[in-house]
Amino acid sequence: MASLSPALKQATPVIVDHAKGSWIYGTDGGEYLDFTTGIGVTSTGHCHPAVVEAAREQVGKIIHAQYTTVMHTPLLELTDKLGEVLPTGLDSVFYANSGSEAVEAAIRLARMVTGRPNIVVFQGGFHGRTVAAASLTTAGTKFSAGFSPLMSGVHMAPFPYAYRYGLDENSAVEFAIRELDYVFKTRVAPNDTAAFLIEPALGDGGYIPTPPAFLEALRERADRYGIQLIIDEVQAGVGRTGKYWGHQHSAATPDIIVTAKGIASGFPISAIAASEVTMSKAWPGSQGGTYGGNAVAAAAGVATLGVIEKEGLVENARRRGDQLQAALKAVQSRFPGIGDVRGVGLMQGIEFTTPEGEPDAGTAAAVQKATTDQQLLTLTCGPEGNVVRLIPALVVTEDEITLGVERFEAALAAVVGAVPAGTSA
Repeated sequence: MASLSPALKQATPVIVDHAKGSWIYGTDGGEYLDFTTGIGVTSTGHCHPAVVEAAREQVGKIIHAQYTTVMHTPLLELTDKLGEVLPTGLDSVFYANSGSEAVEAAIRLARMVTGRPNIVVFQGGFHGRTVAAASLTTAGTKFSAGFSPLMSGVHMAPFPYAYRYGLDENSAVEFAIRELDYVFKTRVAPNDTAAFLIEPALGDGGYIPTPPAFLEALRERADRYGIQLIIDEVQAGVGRTGKYWGHQHSAATPDIIVTAKGIASGFPISAIAASEVTMSKAWPGSQGGTYGGNAVAAAAGVATLGVIEKEGLVENARRRGDQLQAALKAVQSRFPGIGDVRGVGLMQGIEFTTPEGEPDAGTAAAVQKATTDQQLLTLTCGPEGNVVRLIPALVVTEDEITLGVERFEAALAAVVGAVPAGTSA
């Protein structure tokens, strides 16, 4: 009798029977408000009718059409739809299956374009679990420990994590840029650097939005030194932050963009996009894959992008994200153990700290477990494991946000006890 690997740990004990919109219905009869969305994947909610119908129809036509052997119309349609929303100038797309694959394709392309070996990443970034992607990941050693040697040519610079450093955002940006310039003087020469790789908001690293000024400073240095700016939009992209792409909260534009997760509402497909001039510099045979750009996933992607446009889900993410953050800050004012509430759009993080200001992973884990008892599904993240993250679907309603915060506060009160109204953190 086979069983799942013991290395796989479930965040909740829920076994799903079926799901719809923002709700998961368990085999235990529970009705769970899902603020995890498969780690930001089910962007249009669970089983959106348009996505279900598109996938169902495509399954009856062809399931797998290997796209370097025969082309299929869903992939052509998805490319056209992406072209309507991709940043200006990024008009050439390569498809894979997962975020990790897409990240590796992006760094491979950057090295081929520049003829340079090195990649600069930023502390707290998460870019995947495959060997090269894990080598680029600094959100926690659990992602890269135990299978060394890792890929060479990766260098890390500080991320402007204002709360951790006890700085305001502007000071944190100034510090991180100063340290990046110091890395260029002491560790890796700019003319040996192929790319910067950064998320517009840290995912597993703690749900910390990247300050616009920092992205803009990276763009300036990329232009100055001939470095490719790769923006990893796997989790933040496709409307989640209240802009179509997370980097659009800044004036910075990428040379290469990476997308996955929310692009197809749960079907496995990922992509990188660059200018045709850049993409044409990829060496023959360097792009491909058996399942990349799968026909059913591509059809689901076309439907997903259509739903996002038709239902105004990017704007909904902005409005509901503002509502969620304001409500969480009100909760913070009543619970001193919450050190920070931060995020952008429907990526919100709640960081727990001790009275001494140290990371409090124990409370975060207990609260995350207690939210399940309140029939709200949440996750933790951060290198210290002391951040609870909330990731509602882009279709989430005002009433569902209100209910979710009520359930979160009830879980919090169950773990740390009620705090009198008006108590400040």
